[in-house]
Amino acid sequence: MRITPPRPSEITPPEHYARRREFLRRAALAPALMLGGTVLPAPSFAAPGDGARASPYSSDETPTPLKHVAGYNNFYEFGTGKEDPARHAHRLVVRPWQLRIDGLVKKPVTLDIDAIRKLAPLEERIYRLRCVEGWSMVIPWLGFPLDVLLRQAEPLGGAKYVEFVSALQPENMPGTGSRVLNWPYREGLRLDEARHPLALLVLGLYGEVLPNQNGAPLRIAVPWKYGFKSAKSIVAIRFVEHAPLSSWMEANPREYGFYSNVNPEVDHPRWSQATERRIGEFRKRRTLMFNGYGAQVASLYAGMDLRRHY
Repeated sequence: MRITPPRPSEITPPEHYARRREFLRRAALAPALMLGGTVLPAPSFAAPGDGARASPYSSDETPTPLKHVAGYNNFYEFGTGKEDPARHAHRLVVRPWQLRIDGLVKKPVTLDIDAIRKLAPLEERIYRLRCVEGWSMVIPWLGFPLDVLLRQAEPLGGAKYVEFVSALQPENMPGTGSRVLNWPYREGLRLDEARHPLALLVLGLYGEVLPNQNGAPLRIAVPWKYGFKSAKSIVAIRFVEHAPLSSWMEANPREYGFYSNVNPEVDHPRWSQATERRIGEFRKRRTLMFNGYGAQVASLYAGMDLRRHY
């Protein structure tokens, strides 16, 4: 698919971005979600962006236009095409929604989405998102540190890893009828990765409630890893002793390793990872080690062979 670069009039002006709630409500959000002939329903609860603080972890890069963020996604539960999630994700049921946290914990807990939103003040983080296929975006995520959520269950000393399990709604997710993955979708992080200050629990983007096709009602964002590591529409978190088997590792271990750190020196078996193309642009960029977050996260992997632990 060829992506047409946005006209200047389609890029969010800084003065509008500062008043993003009003701008999105009146102008950008509805058109951005009118994709493939489908108009996605309005969020069923209030937008969370009011009063969100800017984060010192944010990139200073210009965010990718909302029409691309909401319209060009990997979310295989709704199909393997990049536009399939925007066409079909309106079927995802996001209310009621509960998240179970258990495993090697002192206090297993089940929280609904409203309780989760009250755990910590929201902040906006402009993060780069790098996908293994060679494209990238810059997205203003809205959420709070993932560790705030993880602490609710009081993990035990034997917990070394965290497994994330995504929702499975076969009647609403047409992609789950395929055998491309073993559903439900599962991902995992080492516990110190999950507790790193850069790991974000996401509840929204562009100052609004997270669109269904972007992983509503909650997902994670791990900006130094390839996008598939940031599990969407999470319903369970499990603390475990050993590295969990993620969905892509199970499907194709030769191409997808557990760590999946952005590393331009390790090619995907079918293409180079040395460059990337920002959605909405034609020129290619040099891929940055750890997606440009090396100063913050490189110490997590000191002494590791990042070609073997890919």
